[in-house]
Amino acid sequence: MDRTILELEKGEDLLRVVLKEFRGRQYIDARMFYMSENGEWLPTRKGLSMTPEIAAQVSEAIGRALAELEPGKKP
Repeated sequence: MDRTILELEKGEDLLRVVLKEFRGRQYIDARMFYMSENGEWLPTRKGLSMTPEIAAQVSEAIGRALAELEPGKKP
């Protein structure tokens, strides 16, 4: 069921967010990739795999942090 949601290049790296399924459970995986010598994106150990419940909490926290960074907005 792997489905890529976002690919965002950051310098020579790539951030990829993917919906995954493992042992019948769904996960959201956000991971950094690097370009191999043969031109293929390969995953690094830098990343997170989260259940949907944890991802929702992280998303809410990021939303609050962004609101605090924007002048005139309340979290």
